[in-house]
Amino acid sequence: MLHYQEPLDLAFQALADPTRRGMVDRLSEGPASVSELARPFDMSLSAVVQHLAVLEASGLVRSEKVGRVRTCRIEPQALTLAERWLGERRASWERRFDRLGDFLAEDSTTSQRKKP
Repeated sequence: MLHYQEPLDLAFQALADPTRRGMVDRLSEGPASVSELARPFDMSLSAVVQHLAVLEASGLVRSEKVGRVRTCRIEPQALTLAERWLGERRASWERRFDRLGDFLAEDSTTSQRKKP
């Protein structure tokens, strides 16, 4: 698991901010220019660019500049890594809850048999 620890840390750090999550939500619909991404946020364009720099450094977003327009797009592989990590944790907890459920059901059955 250590081989993907750093990219995972960067992804979660980037997604910890609601503005960046909003940008990722918008980019999940398709590519967008920086000015399109900035539109719903009450902040300067330079602040939006800083948020995008964090998203790019995490690998969640890629951008390219054509002429004067910088277009951003989601990088699905980085999201897949986070999804896989979360899925592994979920599966582990579900197994534990299943075992607890089995134990409680068995204990309940045993208690009912012991009643006079």
